[in-house]
Amino acid sequence: MKIQIIDIEGKKTDDIELSDKIFSTKIKQDVIHSIVDWQVSRFKPRLAKTKQRSEIKGSTAKIYAQKGTGGARHSSRKAPIFVGGGVAHGPKGSTYRIKKLNKKVKKIGLTQILSEKNKLKSLFVVEDFTKEIKKTKLFNNFLEKNKLKNSLIISDKNSKSMIIKSARNIPNLKIIEQEGTNIYDLLKYKNVIFTTSSIKSLQKRLSNEKI
Repeated sequence: MKIQIIDIEGKKTDDIELSDKIFSTKIKQDVIHSIVDWQVSRFKPRLAKTKQRSEIKGSTAKIYAQKGTGGARHSSRKAPIFVGGGVAHGPKGSTYRIKKLNKKVKKIGLTQILSEKNKLKSLFVVEDFTKEIKKTKLFNNFLEKNKLKNSLIISDKNSKSMIIKSARNIPNLKIIEQEGTNIYDLLKYKNVIFTTSSIKSLQKRLSNEKI
């Protein structure tokens, strides 16, 4: 498949060939859901921790006889209903964190989201930025002209250095390097803008790895 390249002026300059295996695959909700859960669980460690019943120090002796007292049956004072007992269904700390996700699953999810963006016509490729854009107004005009507000820019290192000063104060816009391409950011922003170098590098990286 081919997609047109635009420049900073918004003009269509040339076409770039993209792999159908990466940009035209079917999306599977369960795969995407598992990847997002994994990524979100790593944003902030869950440090809150309450003691469970088995972690409370104290006697395990039965409080009173099982029958004949007229009251409810209980085992020990460690039960959650007693003051000083364990906490039922409380946070368990870092055990909730999804510690591992298969590398192959990440790559599959990445290709599926890129394909979905392409299907929705929210995937764009812009020429590498060779000259520094110092004014925010100029870069903002480029976004408005091409209706690219609310965008994730996936850039090569050289292009990023040329636009970072003009783009960093624009709301609903994020710039990342190609190596940091991830599911969460792709879903968060409506549009995805690649530079020609970054999309070639990403395509090469995903093609060389078994998907």
